[in-house]
Amino acid sequence: MYTDMAENQHDSVTEISAKRGEIFLQDENNQPYPVAVNRELQMAYAVPREMKDALGSVERLSSILGLDRELLKNKLDDPNDMFEILKHKLSEQEAQDIRDAKIDGIYLKGENFRYYPAGELAAQTIGFVGSNGGLQKGMYGLESFWEQALRGEAGSIKQEGDARGRWIPVSDRDVQAAKHGPDLVLTINHTVQFEVEKIVKETMEKFSADSATVIVMEPKTGKVLAMANQPSFNPNEYSQTEDIGHFVNPAVSEPYESGSVFKAFTEAIGLDDGKITPTMTYVDTGVVKEAGYEIRNSDLKANGVQTMTQVLEESLNTGVIYIEKLVGNRNFAEYVKRFGFGEKTGIDLPSEVGGNIKNLNNLKSDINFFTASFGQGISVTPIQLTAAYSALANKGVLMKPQIVDKLVFSDGHEEMIPPQEVRQVISEAAAEQTSQMLRAVVVNGHGKRADVPGYLVGGKTGTAQIAKAGARGYEEGINVGSFAGYAPINDPQFVVLVKIVNPKGVEWAESSAAPTFGKVMKFLLEYHKVKPTEDPKTSPLAKMVSVPVEVETATVVHAQEDDKKDDKKDDKKK
Repeated sequence: MYTDMAENQHDSVTEISAKRGEIFLQDENNQPYPVAVNRELQMAYAVPREMKDALGSVERLSSILGLDRELLKNKLDDPNDMFEILKHKLSEQEAQDIRDAKIDGIYLKGENFRYYPAGELAAQTIGFVGSNGGLQKGMYGLESFWEQALRGEAGSIKQEGDARGRWIPVSDRDVQAAKHGPDLVLTINHTVQFEVEKIVKETMEKFSADSATVIVMEPKTGKVLAMANQPSFNPNEYSQTEDIGHFVNPAVSEPYESGSVFKAFTEAIGLDDGKITPTMTYVDTGVVKEAGYEIRNSDLKANGVQTMTQVLEESLNTGVIYIEKLVGNRNFAEYVKRFGFGEKTGIDLPSEVGGNIKNLNNLKSDINFFTASFGQGISVTPIQLTAAYSALANKGVLMKPQIVDKLVFSDGHEEMIPPQEVRQVISEAAAEQTSQMLRAVVVNGHGKRADVPGYLVGGKTGTAQIAKAGARGYEEGINVGSFAGYAPINDPQFVVLVKIVNPKGVEWAESSAAPTFGKVMKFLLEYHKVKPTEDPKTSPLAKMVSVPVEVETATVVHAQEDDKKDDKKDDKKK
């Protein structure tokens, strides 16, 4: 008997699907808040050959499913047809109405779909699952970066059967269990993300800006608490997004010339290298000439004797050029690299770019180093800037940006992802001095509208030109306003970067990015119940830096005969 069975037996393999790991933010109690989950929805399909009155059912089906009558007629008019999909992703009401209708040859089948219960919230960070060659896989964001882990590994059941498909009891059964994908719990706080996105949308509307990005980071850990971009999209309806560029996360994928926010690093480099002090002075002549170019301050003024702190307060291009000269090109380039510019941060997001600091490769090209000292001629990403400002806030230590806090596996065990220190960029003393100088910018300089009453806030504005795509020079009348900073200065808890592309009706970042920063920082400090610090209107440092301690005259390099102005001469100051 067994011999006869063996002659007709065959192997049957049934796949056991793995559950895709879900993605969660954290709420105020550090509890998971779902943003990407698995959801079973019903599909309606027809078997026309089983329908007693196919055409007579068209009207009823059209009413239940909201489908065009002609479309339904075309699907149901072949009496020999075995299978026709009518509609995917039925609502609960539609599915129940189909069940209640009891139409011959009309069936429901459960299908697993990725669902994003928070809609647009953190969409470019989360990404979405889409169809690629008939297969469902992560597209963009964390869904893409963590695709291999999230999808898990399918299992299988292998068993011998006879020619009629019946199991043979005497055969061996081979079961390979599926390995479900782990859940991701992010560092992003749901409430913070929601509030920051709200502020970003308000900013976009107020200034009719082309786009905007805000990042919130813990400087001591590198953990990202919020990453908000506009325009955005709804991952539940990604196929309806007209501009697929909205899927890309500009926080990691779109480098730009940051302008004067970069001056904080030039000052920090000078301090760490022992070439300057906060109270050291130089004579601002209003212009630096090099290789036939003129570089001026954005206010087009010669301000005379200025301290290094006043260079930051007034955003003087000539001042940071003076510092760069003291440091030297080779040394300056090495410091820029140590701050993490020119290389990817390694954050767990796809399509990250490292920016472009190639202009610093030619150590003999002084003009490139002069413009780099105030953030032009080199490009950086928002996440790089945020991480680098975090180094200033974190006693000079650069941390790797972190967006995934832990993995939770199907058996319940958790794998925490610890913060990762990259390197000590500058000394703790230099970082502290830079922080105090950034506080002076908010008290005395162009950052006043970024302040939060009762707290020690420090930061720097930057209004930069936008380089022409594929051509030399810069776009006319278009700029990027940025503000980067942190608080409280005496014990930094949050670093915030604001980037606004082409804000209308304002010329300087002090009127666009700075107040946006102030709104975000005020919310953060109050939401996290950070104790206010009594702060006199004028800090001791602000009083101190107005007193010249040592006076040095900046060396002005004379222009060559062709005394043309540099296309990239003016970081728009403030």
